[in-house]
Amino acid sequence: MSGIRVLVGTRKGAFVLSADGKRDHWDISGPHFSGWEIYHMKGSPADQDRLYASQSSGWSGQVVQRSDDGGKSWQPVGNDFSYAGTPGTHQWYDGTPHPWEFARVWHLEPSLDDPDTVYAGVEDAGLFKSADGGNSWQELPGLRTHNSGPSWQPGAGGMCLHTIILDPVRPERMFAAISAAGAFRSDDAGQTWLPVNHGLQSEGIPDPDAEVGHCVHRIAMHPSRPEVLFMQKHWDVMRSDDAGDSWHEISGNLPTDFGFPIDVHAHEPETVYVVPITSDAEHFPPDGKLRVYRSRSGGDDWEPLSTGLPQQHCYVNVYRDAMAVDSLDTCGIYFGTTGGQVYVSPDAGDSWAPIVRDLPAVLSVEVQTLT
Repeated sequence: MSGIRVLVGTRKGAFVLSADGKRDHWDISGPHFSGWEIYHMKGSPADQDRLYASQSSGWSGQVVQRSDDGGKSWQPVGNDFSYAGTPGTHQWYDGTPHPWEFARVWHLEPSLDDPDTVYAGVEDAGLFKSADGGNSWQELPGLRTHNSGPSWQPGAGGMCLHTIILDPVRPERMFAAISAAGAFRSDDAGQTWLPVNHGLQSEGIPDPDAEVGHCVHRIAMHPSRPEVLFMQKHWDVMRSDDAGDSWHEISGNLPTDFGFPIDVHAHEPETVYVVPITSDAEHFPPDGKLRVYRSRSGGDDWEPLSTGLPQQHCYVNVYRDAMAVDSLDTCGIYFGTTGGQVYVSPDAGDSWAPIVRDLPAVLSVEVQTLT
């Protein structure tokens, strides 16, 4: 029977949760890197024992960790994230120029077919690549030095490159999303980039229909349909059917269209999941009821999923990288909260149960289906 490994990054360490295919009994390993912020952990699709983790501390800076045995042991690897050339400036909150400054790695995206190749999205919004298992890093500067780059400015959490999607059909195509610049696509393996924000509208920026400046929170793709993208942005849930060339809103009957994560069912490319929160000022579920919303029609028509989730006095948030799906026959959905709970639904969202409670605030959740 296949097994499941859930990788959980938190404010104060990393945890590895393991179960067999029934997903009803879990072994918990951790905390690894106790006391450190683990912004993201992810496993290689090409080698289930190869894991990468982003370890960050205000005192000690940024460390990328690698495991070659499924998380039993770890080793620090290369941590030189130097911007290519003369970094220049971008726009700050008040419109003044601000130098590009590296702060941390927000997201790690291993290659689909090579365990030694991994991409890193960083703050301030740079894209890096390693071809030697994380030992050395080189910036792919075509994104940050796009002619719109000087007008990018940070979102509330910083100017983070938080989403990297690799196209499983077109190896040269990849997508990136930056808060608060927008979504971008490369058709030449990250050398050059095109903003793909047509159809996005954002109040509070000088031109609400601008090419860049939109605060995208998360993008999701089903591997069987890489032309179809789903987006949760700072207000609005969106869909693109043409690889980001145009977007249309699918918020439909959601109680609020503000949130952070979005994901797609492993076997049903029209089944999409979001976790709405009250607003950009109130980062908690509407009415204090924790509910995941599911659309089986690719958007517009949404149903609340609440069985097993707290339905009163619940004021947690779910961050952009804190939802994941497994690929078992009965698709499992996972998410973690700022209250330290990690939930699993072994039946595609119909019912939920906590895997673990009382962890530090969860920053990221990724899942591996093990063979």
